[in-house]
Amino acid sequence: MTSLSAIASDFMAGSRSKALNAALAKGHTRACAHSLAGSSAAMLLASLANRPSPLLVIGDSPDDAGYLYHDLSRLLGEEAVLILPSGYKRAIKYGQPDPPSQILRTEALSAWQSASSPVKIVVTYPEALAEKVAPPQMLAEHTLRLSLNSPVDLTEVIKWLRNNNFSEVDYVYEPGHFAHRGSILDIFGYSHELPYRIDFFGDEIDSIRTFNIETQLSEEKLDSVSITANVAHDPNGTSLLKFIPSDTLIAVRDAAFTTARIREVASESLSTSTVIAEEGDTDAMSRVIDAEAFARDFNSFTQLSFTAAASSPDPSAVAIDFQCSPQGIYHKNFDIISDSFSRFLDDGYEIFILSDSDKQIERLKEIFADRGDKIKFSPVIPTLHEGFVDHLKKRCIFTDHQIFDRFHKYNLRSDRARSGKLALSLKELSAIEPGDYIVHVDHGVGKFAGLLRTNVNGHMQEMIKLVYAHDDIIFVSIHSLHKLAKYRGKEGVPPKINTLGTGAWNRVKERTKSKLKDIARDLIKLYAARKQEQGFGFSPDTYMQQELEASFIYEDTPDQLTATQAVKADMESQRPMDRLICGDVGFGKTEIAIRAAFKAAADSKQTAVLVPTTVLAYQHYHTFSNRLKDFPVRVEYLSRARSAKDTKQILADLADGKIDIIIGTHKLVGKSVKFKDLGLLVVDEEQKFGVAVKEKLKQLKTNVDTLTMSATPIPRTLQFSLMGARDLSAITTPPANRYPIVTNVSALSDDLITEAINFEMSRNGQVFVINNRIEGLNELESMIRRLVPDARIVVGHGQMPPEKLEKAIEDFANHDYDVLLATTIVESGIDMPNVNTIIINNAQNFGLSELHQLRGRVGRSSRKAFCYLSVPPHVPLAPVARRRLQAIESFSDLGSGIHIAMQDLDIRGAGNLLGAEQSGFIADLGYETYQKILREAVTELRTEEFADLDNDSVAEPEDFVADCVIESDMELLLPADYVPQESERISLYQELDSIERELDLQAFKTRLQDRFGKVPQVTLELLRIPRLRRLARKLGIEKVALKQGYMYTYFVDDSNKAYYQSPMFGRMLHYLQQHPRQCAIREKNGKRSFSFSNVTSVEHAVDILQQILDLNSI
Repeated sequence: MTSLSAIASDFMAGSRSKALNAALAKGHTRACAHSLAGSSAAMLLASLANRPSPLLVIGDSPDDAGYLYHDLSRLLGEEAVLILPSGYKRAIKYGQPDPPSQILRTEALSAWQSASSPVKIVVTYPEALAEKVAPPQMLAEHTLRLSLNSPVDLTEVIKWLRNNNFSEVDYVYEPGHFAHRGSILDIFGYSHELPYRIDFFGDEIDSIRTFNIETQLSEEKLDSVSITANVAHDPNGTSLLKFIPSDTLIAVRDAAFTTARIREVASESLSTSTVIAEEGDTDAMSRVIDAEAFARDFNSFTQLSFTAAASSPDPSAVAIDFQCSPQGIYHKNFDIISDSFSRFLDDGYEIFILSDSDKQIERLKEIFADRGDKIKFSPVIPTLHEGFVDHLKKRCIFTDHQIFDRFHKYNLRSDRARSGKLALSLKELSAIEPGDYIVHVDHGVGKFAGLLRTNVNGHMQEMIKLVYAHDDIIFVSIHSLHKLAKYRGKEGVPPKINTLGTGAWNRVKERTKSKLKDIARDLIKLYAARKQEQGFGFSPDTYMQQELEASFIYEDTPDQLTATQAVKADMESQRPMDRLICGDVGFGKTEIAIRAAFKAAADSKQTAVLVPTTVLAYQHYHTFSNRLKDFPVRVEYLSRARSAKDTKQILADLADGKIDIIIGTHKLVGKSVKFKDLGLLVVDEEQKFGVAVKEKLKQLKTNVDTLTMSATPIPRTLQFSLMGARDLSAITTPPANRYPIVTNVSALSDDLITEAINFEMSRNGQVFVINNRIEGLNELESMIRRLVPDARIVVGHGQMPPEKLEKAIEDFANHDYDVLLATTIVESGIDMPNVNTIIINNAQNFGLSELHQLRGRVGRSSRKAFCYLSVPPHVPLAPVARRRLQAIESFSDLGSGIHIAMQDLDIRGAGNLLGAEQSGFIADLGYETYQKILREAVTELRTEEFADLDNDSVAEPEDFVADCVIESDMELLLPADYVPQESERISLYQELDSIERELDLQAFKTRLQDRFGKVPQVTLELLRIPRLRRLARKLGIEKVALKQGYMYTYFVDDSNKAYYQSPMFGRMLHYLQQHPRQCAIREKNGKRSFSFSNVTSVEHAVDILQQILDLNSI
């Protein structure tokens, strides 16, 4: 396979490089390379990488610079190229500093400073050049260098950090933070995208390693590091042109535009709409350079302008014609593609196709082979941003994402630095804090009152205090934390606190379990019945199927591929398919349905797509028609919105088999609808259909292949338990090449609304404006009418009559209106690719998942989307609300949904999967407890009533006890000087207590050591508790008590005869006989226990139980 670098060096070889060298020779200060189409510009720039000081490349916009950076780092390697971005979110006039971008700025400046730097090229753009940079001597003064085994005083380092405005925190997750724990110092400086963990041994540095912000675990070891303070905001800064050496070559896309844009930035004034006051930088505009001085300095450098234009725009420059033209736009039409490629080959051109995946190359080869085209091309991995035709060298350098009409995205290195903020916000939101509601499996819902330290027989111990109704208190040992869960029910609705000792809690649990069993029983019966049925086996894929799949505008995600393959395999088998596909909004479920429907049409079978609302029917009709417009398939839709004449005609055509795919609401299951030959039924958003429709569906679908889709992400644990009920594919990976949605939080102001709506209307798009209450909609409507008089506005909310609401949304979808003002009804399933701006008013009142769902409504096409979260001006936000908004603002990628979703979407997911009546139980029990009970219910059903159905799954040997309680008076804890933060200790105790496998225990210990240093003895003992519990459970022990040098093991009561006859109890007796002095049998109130003397540590207790397990029973 040809390499990308070989193509690039061939591109510049010969006459081109001679002409370029001559143009840049002494005496010329201006050269212009024109006819540089697509990514050919990057090939030219890469050839200039061996100059004495790094080349400065200026793109036209942040996106242009991003793509140049992408192409250059593919050609030269990541370490040779840096990007110098603006240090602010949005424009500088909003004054919102962006620390991850400031890291990249400092990193780029250090490259010019250090002689040994591997950096060859720095890419930037006008907005970033408009900001001042720190003078060179200042950068040197504010950099601290540390290396292995060199003597360093830890207190001096901390003093330096404080003097340089680093802030001390518990966990480092943003640049400018440092944390000190024992001998470990974590520092996040401004010159590297990951923070450093420095381990001191006395006054020497023992190890230096980078660590991941999300997991807080080390990644790679280093010998030395430079830590730079934040010099980006130095008021004495200078222009970048004063900072770089005077012999630097500047390559610029458009010099006149660059200076004009910098003048524009300099003339702006600070906007007051910036959000959360303490985040704003009110002096932002003082950091803008003098535009006139910049223009003068700019002209003193040697400049090489590069353009795709056919001639040089600057008559005074030495022009070099590169003779490249852009890659053709084929819109996935393979007739045009093969025609065009064949013509190139006949003219003696060589074709190279660039791609990021071998699979795409294979697909192309197969499509050509199936069509019978003889097209020879050389595959190249990886890809660049845009293809081009090189007429001089007679080469076509094409990219596969352009052939298939896909959006291509670049990634900057700062994306890693951003992930920390989200990880921390999610962690903080899930951490248990005093006042939170906690569910205890045995006692019900109580309030958490803190972590207490108590003295038990002279040893320190930590316990958790829970308060119940009538101020009753329970202390929970840290060895029983697996019985606790944070209460998660509907947001904003506090749960009822239980009273201890009334038995009410157990009754709720039993009631829920029997109800869940009824639901699960039906599901499993239906599944068993379908296993016996005979269905239709579809034939394998045709070449048209491959062409359809290859033309999907996004890259298939791995989950999407497996789901598609599973659906096809089900369709090709003789058994009727019944598959459920779950995935977050916009994860590509509809695409799978389109592929399945097309496969059915290829075998002359009809497909019915059933959707819950008229709006969705209309929308799916559009999606299906657009995807299948180049194929011989007829798509129609039925709903209340169609006239009687249309409906009659459609029904007649359907019965004659003239329609291949019919989309409709519940009308489709009506008596009047007759199919000629139905082969596939697709049900979208199944949880929204009523019981009557579902019953009719059951009759329809006994031997028709059925594909059901649901947008509620189902938690992992549920997937396993429902595996027995239907085949399930979960799509959890987000599509890769979606534009991230630009999200920002600011106070609601006239500026914001005017700017957002006018910009969207100027590109012929539409806007959602969301208000969480119906009351405020009218004021908002009059505000928008006043500010943007030419905007056409329509209002939609849940209290309107359904027909009126449907009409409003349908008209909006048809672009009869520009702005839809609505309550949160938008979040359910409406997909409008033309809406790419959403304004959410009073965003602080929404839950994390709601914000994520709402934001997922925009950014569904290949345009850049914007989400404005507005908060009331001059009102301080609650800390939780601020954290939420920051989390959503800093995580603009689509895939973050899965992190966020699992926080609180799962409440909806689990409930809806089994029927709407579940949400009541979830509110009573809290989400985690509900899940535990559901799991128990399904397991009981499968082992008792349906034992013969699942003979393919091998059962684990049963334990005689479900859980083992551990009590002790030893000192087993995480000392406060080892893990300083209380909420972190609780979450570590929780994690440790739920560990089952030895492997996980080892990993836990390694993580502790990595984050907090050498593990103290009391903690090592604590780490042995899960092992003790596991061995005790195997031996059928209900409770182990380690007290005053004795170990007591308590067994199940007499009613469990099977246990006393089992080999496990036999082993206990065997040990007892072997060690009569150390062991004794006790019996009290019908409960038997053994006592073992001289057990002074958990380690000793574990050894004894392990010895017993290794014995043969008597």
